[in-house]
Amino acid sequence: MERILTLKAKAQIGPSDGILLTVVVVLIIVGLQMVYSSSFGYALTAYNDASYLAVRQALSAAIGFILLLVFSKIDYHLWRDLSLAGMVLSILALIAVHLPLIGVSSYGATRWLRLGPLPPVQPSEFIKLPMIIYISAWLTGRGDRLRDFSAGLVPFVVLTGLVGGLIMLQPDLGTTVTILLAAGALFFIAGASLRHLLLLIAIASVAGLLVIFGAEYRSGRMESFLDPWKDPQGKGFHIIQSLVALGSGGISGLGLGESRQKFFYVPGSHTDAIFAIIGEELGFIGVVGIMALFAILLYRGFRLSMRAPDQFGVLLGSGITFWFAFQILINIGGITKSIPFTGIPLPFLSYGGSALAINLAAVGILINLSKHAVDGGPTLWQRLLERKK
Repeated sequence: MERILTLKAKAQIGPSDGILLTVVVVLIIVGLQMVYSSSFGYALTAYNDASYLAVRQALSAAIGFILLLVFSKIDYHLWRDLSLAGMVLSILALIAVHLPLIGVSSYGATRWLRLGPLPPVQPSEFIKLPMIIYISAWLTGRGDRLRDFSAGLVPFVVLTGLVGGLIMLQPDLGTTVTILLAAGALFFIAGASLRHLLLLIAIASVAGLLVIFGAEYRSGRMESFLDPWKDPQGKGFHIIQSLVALGSGGISGLGLGESRQKFFYVPGSHTDAIFAIIGEELGFIGVVGIMALFAILLYRGFRLSMRAPDQFGVLLGSGITFWFAFQILINIGGITKSIPFTGIPLPFLSYGGSALAINLAAVGILINLSKHAVDGGPTLWQRLLERKK
């Protein structure tokens, strides 16, 4: 039956999701402006060129839109055939960052690969999409065996544990959490046993506590979350300055380019903490606007996923959308002190070439999925969830 639906989808290609594409374009435009506004002081000091980082981000956006266009033209079913090769290459790249000559270390982390004259790339960003593709293909192939402990839960834990462990060696907690949360959501949607899901949550919780309290700087972030004013010039400095930036914006903001906190008060003002600068310059109105754009993006992503004609399409689209959703929640939650701060870029807005390029490639896959959407009758996602009852 699934094969019939797949063939039907290939024969009936519809229009692309124009709303999804428009939202992404608006986010990119806003992101480029905010990267320039939040980074020109640092760029002028570090590179003697106020537009240095903004130009690099614009170049990454151009590359990303090329990837978006190409991926939107590729039938999403092809990614299932390439899923294993993509996963193997991604794992090798995660290992390669620790090799001399090609691995690049910065600020105590080893997350980048040097590719000749090109800017360093970050494999932990690039693995997000291959991981989603592979997990979607693997879960689709499991079928009813997914509910079996040895054929479902055990290999799933081994796979996600391997990828999570390699990323944590860099270390990169935020990316690890994002990938594992997205994979766990797919595990649930695909039809995993509720008991296995609860066991998975328990395992992840214990592992998370060990990771947090296993390193002093991570436990320090937990302390700063609970009481940042206990050490305002040390552990609590980042979150306090971010909150000051958000509060300074008021209703309408100080004005584009008028942030004061970006001048070496908010660490990572153009990367992980760009949301704080958006709040300072554009105010509550600007923040609400950004969150509305993200809400539309996620709604369109889940909507087209629910209308995918086969299980692989449902899981692939849902996985990409869950990835965006969790990354947005983790970033904004950390900046607003809703959850402990974990360094992770805000999709489409934060500076970072690797992240921006792979995000846009993922949007290309969502757009291709939208062309295969099937309207009318219960969606496959609904049928999958009903199977759990």
